[in-house]
Amino acid sequence: MFRRTASSMKGHSFLHVVKLVSPFVMVVVLQAAIAGFSLEVMSSVRAYVAGEALWSRSQKNAVYFLNLYLHSGDKNQFARYQASLAVPIGDEYARWALERDPIGVEDARTGLLQGGNHPDDVPGLIWLFRYFNRVSFLQDAIREWAATDPMLLELSIFGEVIRSELEKGPSQDAARLQFLSSRLSELNAEFTVHANRFSTVLGEGSRAIKLTLTCINIATAATLILLLIWHTRRLVLQRQAFEAALHDEKERLAWQASHDWLTGLANRRAFEARLQSELDNIAAGSLALILLDLDQFKTVNDSCGHLAGDRLLCQISSLLQQDRRARDLVARLGGDEFGLILPECSPAHAVDIAERLRRSLELFSFAWDDRVFAVTASIGVTCIADRNTTLEDAMRRADAACYRAKDKGRNRVQVDSVPPDVVLVARPREAARA
Repeated sequence: MFRRTASSMKGHSFLHVVKLVSPFVMVVVLQAAIAGFSLEVMSSVRAYVAGEALWSRSQKNAVYFLNLYLHSGDKNQFARYQASLAVPIGDEYARWALERDPIGVEDARTGLLQGGNHPDDVPGLIWLFRYFNRVSFLQDAIREWAATDPMLLELSIFGEVIRSELEKGPSQDAARLQFLSSRLSELNAEFTVHANRFSTVLGEGSRAIKLTLTCINIATAATLILLLIWHTRRLVLQRQAFEAALHDEKERLAWQASHDWLTGLANRRAFEARLQSELDNIAAGSLALILLDLDQFKTVNDSCGHLAGDRLLCQISSLLQQDRRARDLVARLGGDEFGLILPECSPAHAVDIAERLRRSLELFSFAWDDRVFAVTASIGVTCIADRNTTLEDAMRRADAACYRAKDKGRNRVQVDSVPPDVVLVARPREAARA
């Protein structure tokens, strides 16, 4: 059973730890996911910008080499033209594959590789096109890209026309050469316009994405910081509540250790500690010590039960605390025995207090059900002015005075008047009560 309990406690502790850290883990995972997403988007946009630069350079090279071929008839220039033209044609082929339904991922990969894009950039290019082609900046860039399709077709046709004409021999028609060369320049200018727009749109989109993702990352980081502050504050409050509860529990245990559970008065332990402190620091005037024993308390307990006896003790405790000074101490020493410590109290005043207590108890009557009991007490008083008096000696002198009060007939105050060098021996309590 103890093993099951320990296992259950460990499981509960583990779940508590998981509950504490799970919000932080979720926010950190979210932050990492957003950071990864940001890097992927920016990397893909960067790949499109690099691809556009390669596309634009290849298109210009194609026009340049075709123009050289037109004037020289050198087949090597035509081969260079074809190689340069293959780059924008490959990109065009890839875009067509991505626009059709269903998407031709492998065809798009082949076209992008033909377009000279790095193999590691190809997945990002495809991913960005597939899932973000409806985003305004990318939509505008694709529109500019698609606008060059007719020009690429015309450039391809121009190449074939020029080759077919030059295969018959060098052209001698200067006007024809001028027309073809001018058209190539116009195509190049049209390509440049769309390429610049494509690059501008991508640049603006890249900056907008960077700003958006930066704001998202800042918001997520702020959320994490706020969560950390909230969680830390919660832990601090829990710790403070725990410390307060622990302090209250310590005070409760300390109170229980020094007080009687039934009456709320100080117990014998607290009484003796206070008496020792007063004996160690006797100031001007004497210290009065009063011990009080209820007469015939056993009669109430035996005839009405312990509940009645407890009720009587509580009422007596309230009576003893009436008119006491703040520095006086009233304690229940055990059973029906009570004690009072009266610092800086003269013998006459101590006797007066004891007599008033006896009179108050004599006038007090305890009712339980249909029975009424008279309550009296035997009271012993001793006054101490000598710092050399020990705790045991002070208690023995007061106890002896209380027993003499009982021996003389109860319901009376007996003052200890024995000289300090006389040793007092108290009779056993059982014999006094007999």
